[in-house]
Amino acid sequence: MTERTCVPFFALLLFAACSSAPEPAFTQAQLFDPKTCQSCHVQHYSEWLSSRHAKASDDPVFLAMNRRGQRETGGALGPFCVNCHAPMAVRTGATSDGLNLATVDPALKGVTCFFCHSVDEVQGAHDDPLHLAEDGVMRGPFSDPIASTPHGAAYSALHDRDRIESATLCGACHDVVTSHGADIERTFAEWKGSAFSKAPAGTTCSQCHMDQSLALEPIANVQGAPKRRSHSHAFPAVDFDLEAPDAGGQLALIQQFLDSTVQSAICVRTPPGGAPKAEVILDNVASGHGFPSGSAQDRRFWVELHAYADGGELYASGNDGSSDAWLMRDCMFGVDGGQVSMFWDAASHSGNALPAQPTFDSADPRYYETHLAQTYPLGGGNLSAAPDRITVALHLQPIGRDVLDDLVASGDLDPSFAASAPELTVGEPLEWTPESATTTFVDPQTSAVVSCVTHTGLNVQAATVPAQAQCTP
Repeated sequence: MTERTCVPFFALLLFAACSSAPEPAFTQAQLFDPKTCQSCHVQHYSEWLSSRHAKASDDPVFLAMNRRGQRETGGALGPFCVNCHAPMAVRTGATSDGLNLATVDPALKGVTCFFCHSVDEVQGAHDDPLHLAEDGVMRGPFSDPIASTPHGAAYSALHDRDRIESATLCGACHDVVTSHGADIERTFAEWKGSAFSKAPAGTTCSQCHMDQSLALEPIANVQGAPKRRSHSHAFPAVDFDLEAPDAGGQLALIQQFLDSTVQSAICVRTPPGGAPKAEVILDNVASGHGFPSGSAQDRRFWVELHAYADGGELYASGNDGSSDAWLMRDCMFGVDGGQVSMFWDAASHSGNALPAQPTFDSADPRYYETHLAQTYPLGGGNLSAAPDRITVALHLQPIGRDVLDDLVASGDLDPSFAASAPELTVGEPLEWTPESATTTFVDPQTSAVVSCVTHTGLNVQAATVPAQAQCTP
């Protein structure tokens, strides 16, 4: 690839910025604005612009939640949401509660370049305990930053995807604890308890969510910029822009994650002289945290199963709202122990997400703790006849339709957003028939004949853990 030339943004300013000037050319106010970074970091800016970081304070669900939370708490919610969704607006005094974000300078909205790259210390574990340096130095993963840059530059282990401590920078906003003490988002804590946080085989947040290029090329349009491996700033996960769901190809990036995160299998268990049962096995093999994670109280991840015989349907597990669906999510409970739907009321939680792998060692007894199995029909019983075909699909709503409908009903969310929210599919749907079974064996404990289909390397004969019910205080 040929080296890009600097395209003027503020003509005189960038003449200095893209020259070999030895002194920083940008003021702190200019560095606050991501558009300033765009001038020399064109690709990074473009990727960031389509990310949830860029849209964090414009997201309609965030705005609706914050507006409702401020109203229902009488303003006591304060900066709780905007501390992470618009941190520079809070730190500069442009907002105290997020209710005026429509009039805040766009340069201060979202999770900006300046906010991340000026962090010099993590002073806690949750709710944005990040300390920002005031020296105009942008920190990054390179130990040999060039001197002739329009801003100061320095190496930081917090920004080095190959250093385990870099996860603390991400975790600072991706663990959230309410004023009542409920740890309603635990992505960082889940990662810390998993095999992914352990050297040498571990994986940091950035190694998963910031793809590294194979090719070497200049990462800045400045004279003398060396060729390096660049890191994507699209930050794909499971959330997307409700106003433009596929902005920047986000849905394709999200689907790449979902296609590899969970291994699945469908089995038919037929005991001697007994009626058959269907069994679904799921294993969270690639996510370095639980699945679903983050605001799991608002996410809806479930299994849809249909069993057929002689062309007719024997059984259907239903959708995410049915009583017979294996639905994975968090539930929140208030100070009185009753279930609540909004995080500002939460004092505790329970969840039945797929756990992250505690070890990569198959000889370790904990290895199969993530092998969750659910038998159908739920609640006991058997299929009314031997099936000749079973289909299984895994569905994910990053924000549940019921959550969106609740925000519409309270008058805080435009109904069009709830109506147009896409539903995602996790992995490849499965279809079992007696002929398509990839593994058939006899269970040594029950003598049942077990016939299974999986499209992945899932070991269907290994130990499993019964799936947990949702919403158990």
